[in-house]
Amino acid sequence: MFDVLVFLYETYWRPDACPDHAQLTRKLSAVGFETDEIQEALSWLDGLAAAAQSHQGQQSAQALRLYGKQELDHLGEASVGFISFLESAGVLRPEMREIVVDRAMAIPGSPLDLEDLKIIVLMVFWSLGEEPDALILDELFAAPEERQLH
Repeated sequence: MFDVLVFLYETYWRPDACPDHAQLTRKLSAVGFETDEIQEALSWLDGLAAAAQSHQGQQSAQALRLYGKQELDHLGEASVGFISFLESAGVLRPEMREIVVDRAMAIPGSPLDLEDLKIIVLMVFWSLGEEPDALILDELFAAPEERQLH
């Protein structure tokens, strides 16, 4: 599923540039993605659109997020730490964080892989028509072993 999401991010500059589900399914199949993987990704994207719609306009700079046990178990320490890092850096607003958590909780398996969470964060930016700055894009795309220390 995550390969499909990355393909969509790289191919379409925003969600409304994507064709309808039927046409998109045909295109993704032609590119070589499996039907199950496509359907899972499209279903997840529908959930993303719904989550973005329900959190639209909500803003609270003072919002404090406490994670429940189920969320902590599912997200894992690394993912919660990364979300906190993005928040403290001023990159992830509280309403965006809630969308990230919602969509991360929709992914089966625990704990969530950090690289998968990074794709979720990227897709949240994409769904809102926002592009993270270059340093955050580097953080989202580059694997830790690929980074150069200065």
